[in-house]
Amino acid sequence: MSEKLRVGVIGLGVMGADHARNLAAGVRGAELAAISEAIPERAKAMGEELGVPHVFTSGPEMISSGEVDAVIIATPDETHADLVRAALEADLAILCEKPLAPTAEEARELVTLAEAKDKQLMSMGFMRRFDLGYRALRARIDQGVDGALLMTHSVHRNVSAYPGQDSSATITNSAVHEFDIIPWLVGSRITKVQWTAGRATSLLDTRHDPQFVLMHDENGALHTVQVQVHAQYGYDVRCEVVSERGSAELAAVPALVEESPVVVSRDLTRSAPYPADWRPRFADAYRRELQAWVTAALAGTSPDDAASPRDALQAALIAKAVVDSMNSDSAIVEVESVDEWMAAK
Repeated sequence: MSEKLRVGVIGLGVMGADHARNLAAGVRGAELAAISEAIPERAKAMGEELGVPHVFTSGPEMISSGEVDAVIIATPDETHADLVRAALEADLAILCEKPLAPTAEEARELVTLAEAKDKQLMSMGFMRRFDLGYRALRARIDQGVDGALLMTHSVHRNVSAYPGQDSSATITNSAVHEFDIIPWLVGSRITKVQWTAGRATSLLDTRHDPQFVLMHDENGALHTVQVQVHAQYGYDVRCEVVSERGSAELAAVPALVEESPVVVSRDLTRSAPYPADWRPRFADAYRRELQAWVTAALAGTSPDDAASPRDALQAALIAKAVVDSMNSDSAIVEVESVDEWMAAK
């Protein structure tokens, strides 16, 4: 590997384009060496915009080209498994956006392949682990200043629902972020879940919205997650940690504080801005995630705080249990651990 990590980005949709632009703008220890996009016009335009030396229209071609030391996989969900497999076989460092694979069964195989490598160079793109707010909450829990943790309350709301998806996609594509961050935040595995919902919005006819999830962890704490993918008013992520002697919660959106650092009260109205989607809300977290991944890859490892393939599989198993609850009249469903899943299948 050269002094700089030669990174290739596969997939130039919203996330891939953001990663490519962040790399081109400058990430310590990295260079944007290549991009790959199945739509030739998009690949050509991005290559010219960012001055990328190698432009491909095939992810596997990039992986086998010898022009990159590492890849970011930001293609459609159903393509992740094959690209991860190819990159693992090529001994490249990998940052893969969620999910690891479309199903837990496919993810199991990839976890086995990744963990069989001499060096663990693969991370999953659960960027909330690098958000300063979540990290501060975790540090406070670890310090125990508020006493024993009792419960957490999370809210995840999007402006508008992605078209062509059903109610289960709310769980597997949106709530899965909570399924990763909450066990990481509290340091305890989720053991059982229950899905429920009340009145659905009249603005959607393809899925039930909003939805509510109850989760219990190994230490007995309760976690609630409310997901609304068609909230209209803004992108809104909240988390409150409730302990014996106090509570703590995420503060104002960091990316928007710089642009509008005040809350305005006027004409009988109190207002503050909301982001339109997840990118401005977690822009800083994405940059921190990218820098941590590059630094670790140059050292021949993966970041300590990053989600591993095993973590991604555990989040998928939680999502699977929640969907099972949804499909069984809100029954309480036990969540298999990764160890149980790997051993039983």
